[in-house]
Amino acid sequence: MASSQSTVDYLLEQISEAGTLRYQKMFGEYAIYLNEKVIGFVCDDELYIKPTDAGREYIGEVEEAPPYPGAKMYFYISGDLWENREWMTELVIKTAQELPLPNPKKNKTKPK
Repeated sequence: MASSQSTVDYLLEQISEAGTLRYQKMFGEYAIYLNEKVIGFVCDDELYIKPTDAGREYIGEVEEAPPYPGAKMYFYISGDLWENREWMTELVIKTAQELPLPNPKKNKTKPK
């Protein structure tokens, strides 16, 4: 089941004060970026945040699940937590702070 745009829009609104946000649709699901770092995924209208030590400490009792079959385990953030804007914002900030910057994209043009 694909995720809905309205779910992504709601989540981005909830964490809008965290920094520069964007999303990328992939195969009916969404990657969520904060300051150009992938911090999580929205799959089947559920939120999964990349695991970090700071995130684990902040959440406390963590529920982990793969966002899609064959994926690594991520922090599953249940829908009842989405309404807490401050908590969600702090979680994604802490997560992004521990993640490395993405590798620069290679130029795909062929030399002449």
